[in-house]
Amino acid sequence: MRDRDLLAAMFSAAVGAADPATGLRAHLPAPPVNGRTVVVGAGKGAAQMASALEVIWMEVYPDHPLTGVVVTRYGYACQTRSIEVLEAAHPVPDGAGLAAAERLKQAVSGLTENDLVIALICGGGSALLPAPPLGLTLSDEIALNEALLASGAPISAMNVVRKHASTIKGGRLAAATKARVVSMIVSDIPGDIPAFVASGPTIPDTSTRLDALSIIEQYGLVLPAALITHLGSPNADAPRPDDPVFARHKHHVIASAGVSLEAAADIALAHGVTPHILSDAVEGESRDVALVHAALAREIALRDRPFNRPTVLLSGGETTVTLKDRGGRGGRNGEFALALSLAIDGLDIVALAADTDGIDGSEANAGAYADGTTARRLRAAGRDGRALLNGNNSFEAFSALGDLFEPGPTGTNVNDFRAILIR
Repeated sequence: MRDRDLLAAMFSAAVGAADPATGLRAHLPAPPVNGRTVVVGAGKGAAQMASALEVIWMEVYPDHPLTGVVVTRYGYACQTRSIEVLEAAHPVPDGAGLAAAERLKQAVSGLTENDLVIALICGGGSALLPAPPLGLTLSDEIALNEALLASGAPISAMNVVRKHASTIKGGRLAAATKARVVSMIVSDIPGDIPAFVASGPTIPDTSTRLDALSIIEQYGLVLPAALITHLGSPNADAPRPDDPVFARHKHHVIASAGVSLEAAADIALAHGVTPHILSDAVEGESRDVALVHAALAREIALRDRPFNRPTVLLSGGETTVTLKDRGGRGGRNGEFALALSLAIDGLDIVALAADTDGIDGSEANAGAYADGTTARRLRAAGRDGRALLNGNNSFEAFSALGDLFEPGPTGTNVNDFRAILIR
């Protein structure tokens, strides 16, 4: 098998291991005896989760109907039976997301203690559920998202800020209903903290508006005055985990990066390559993380230490990109791959960096392949790899070489997948 084909097979195995159907079946709640079962959800894989839930539910509880509504990114919808699928913008929210957030709140608000809500939550839900508090507008929430995406802040910090400028995040969707809520979560968060996935619309945490203000100061975010005023008010605090409204609620993480990396490792072993999982919770600036990975890969390639060849280094998590050029095209995985390629120039190393949801940033690719010839081929094509990296323009670099990785939407999201093969 060619090296790139092996890396692609490992990616496919990682995505397959994150199939929500397996976890949904394992944690399927029983329907209420005398009540309704309503499904709500948000995220880039929410439609596929809803479709899988419908199939499993009909097998196990054919006499108990499901209804509900979920929201996903434009182009990520799939066929469902009784659960309505809405589409909205990601990573910057739009009016369709505003309407979708209101639909989710309406779906749960009239329920009683006899009813059940199944919440399907996965990565991308933060942007897909704009719901500004009184005194703020959609424009304010758009400005917040744009500032956060350009800041280089880790996803956990971004979501602390987001959940204190919302009427649906930070557990507020679950707090808006009298029904019992069971949340099924596909984690794209390093450390798999449920309350951070999609800013936790059904899962509260202990962060406060003061934590949000501290993050804003730490990263020098320039935000609308109305938003800062809101965060200065006690009304911005989200409900806490010990609030009695959450007493009957449960949640389950049904897919995560750790399980996916183990599945990829199995593929490597089957092809005679020894895998080493570095971590499923890597965070930091993409280009800096790439340099650390490259240093380890070079040591193996040149000195056969600390691991013997052939080997593949695997890691997951979510890196970040601090935008230096707002006109640049590409995402965090493309940026990782480009930085890595410059650091392994001339070596027998092949790598794939991709987002498990199938989309890296705002373009149609999940990421890119990089190897020891990438920098040379860029030079031969008249492109300056360093200048492209400094302009956050990894998409142009790998598009010019035909090295974009484009699997299409996968229906799940356990965040970054990185595999570096050293023969």
